[in-house]
Amino acid sequence: MTDFIQLIDGYHRFKAGDWAHQRERWVKLAAGQDPKVMVIACSDSRVDPTQIFDASPGEMFVVRNVANLVPPFDQGGGHHGVSAALEFAVTQLEVPEIVVMGHGACGGAKAALTQGFRDARSGEGGFIADWISLLDEAREEVVAEHGCDGADATRAMEEAAVKVSLRNLRTFPWVKEREDAGKLRLHGAYFAIADGLLHVMDPETGAFAPA
Repeated sequence: MTDFIQLIDGYHRFKAGDWAHQRERWVKLAAGQDPKVMVIACSDSRVDPTQIFDASPGEMFVVRNVANLVPPFDQGGGHHGVSAALEFAVTQLEVPEIVVMGHGACGGAKAALTQGFRDARSGEGGFIADWISLLDEAREEVVAEHGCDGADATRAMEEAAVKVSLRNLRTFPWVKEREDAGKLRLHGAYFAIADGLLHVMDPETGAFAPA
């Protein structure tokens, strides 16, 4: 188990190792960033996009949240962290590609499937239940085909979370406009933790296959 003291120890190893070896790169990064891809992934501690894609600092603009979800476009006020990050990545950094990456054993997808946090709406905030309600419509389709438990239903729900986010991405006008103009490409991916396989979604069929 890693505690804060171990994090500080890790920082010192990083500063003396990778940072020192790539000091020129860090100096350039201090002047600004120019990532070529935005990755929207889950907050799950087991699925670090930087590690999975073997990326270096500055190469990816990453947003992580429960179940790798993107809410639909909404200008109704409030604090929209994912939407703000998306707007910044697309309109300011002008990333040419966005990847939504789901994963196996996703707690958020499981909660959506089993409705395990429904009672939490009247409990300690209800934030989880409200957030995963973004998957309610997709859940109905999964349950109709696979039921609400078992490996097939779980995998279908995890993949559905990726598809929901891709669909919601296209509700943002600056995303849709750039995609239609060929300036932005959207991708779906799924990382299977147990076997280390990355699956990529076919944009035509919606099927996931090993990369």
